[in-house]
Amino acid sequence: MAQGPGPAARLAVEDRLYAALAVLRVVVTLNFVALTIWRWDNFSRPGWTLVVVLAILLWTVVVQILYSVPSRRTTWLYVADLAVTMAALATTPWLKSENFRATTPGFWVMCVVLAWAIHWNWRGGVVAGAAVSLSDVVVRSAAITQTNYSNIFLLLLGGAVVGYMCQTLQQMSAERAVAERREAIAHERARLARAVHDGVLQVLALVQRRGSESTGDWAELGVLAGEQESALRALIHAQDTWSTSAVTGGAGDEGQPALLVRDLAGALERTVGTRVTVATPGRAVDLPTEVVDTLLGAVGACLDNVRLHVGLDAPAWVLLEDHGDRVVVSVRDEGPGIAAGRLEEARSQGRLGVSSSICGRLDEIGGTATVQTGSWGTEWELSVPRDQ
Repeated sequence: MAQGPGPAARLAVEDRLYAALAVLRVVVTLNFVALTIWRWDNFSRPGWTLVVVLAILLWTVVVQILYSVPSRRTTWLYVADLAVTMAALATTPWLKSENFRATTPGFWVMCVVLAWAIHWNWRGGVVAGAAVSLSDVVVRSAAITQTNYSNIFLLLLGGAVVGYMCQTLQQMSAERAVAERREAIAHERARLARAVHDGVLQVLALVQRRGSESTGDWAELGVLAGEQESALRALIHAQDTWSTSAVTGGAGDEGQPALLVRDLAGALERTVGTRVTVATPGRAVDLPTEVVDTLLGAVGACLDNVRLHVGLDAPAWVLLEDHGDRVVVSVRDEGPGIAAGRLEEARSQGRLGVSSSICGRLDEIGGTATVQTGSWGTEWELSVPRDQ
């Protein structure tokens, strides 16, 4: 389930929308004053009308100040704003005759509906719009005309639409913030990778080279340095691939999360260790993380069989081939091979090492696992289509 926007995203969007609402409030307030002066003859109590107009102007100034500060936008402020608006509507039949055509505040009432829509999204817009519309209907003694109905309909529709657009903008702001954080993390990883490459890796390579020229402890230290250099290079390669996917990731089509990928070549070099000869295309072979993890598990099972049935120090080879439409990983050893019928016999005895650890893994990701064996040794071929 998608998470809603965080407080920072909500606040950033609300601040901008309240700034726009402040301008709109000034415009509709000036319109309210102008229409009141123009229709002054329609009011039966001019003195009280002037009091109501001044009260509305004073409240407009107050809410302009309060809405401009995020910490003052409390629930009580929204409720008070709605109450003042409904009270302004309620004064209409008292200030005018009972058969009035237009309410005293006029279009000024839309401000509170939009304020609720900004804060509580479409639900707030609908609730405030319904409350204002109900007040408008209650104060009228005459039948509702088509014009009155149109105004009520537009008020409810505007509250819902503005509220929905506000919610959408908040979600977009949150997604943008996440993307910016991911990009910053990716750049920082790249910077650290360069620093490691320029420093640590060069030292490890130097120790390995000096160790290969010596004997005793220095030779052993050189071997260990070579192992750590290989593992660290593979890790940096994997981090670079992850960083690229993080920058270009985020929400995919139709709101689905982006698919994370890993470099199978770097993962193989890091996983199998230095006692196994690994051959890769010399570039990243990016696959979905789930596929990479499954292939690593199957390769590990193949190498476990080599150690168990051939010997702990028996040589093994891992070859990675990228054919464009499919990726093939071959694992070969020079053992005595698998006796004819041995795999079927093991399966019938309930020993599911090969069928589950190797073939079963490949079946789960839509791949295939085939084996060739003989007196020359055993070779497993693990093939996965690219569209998985």
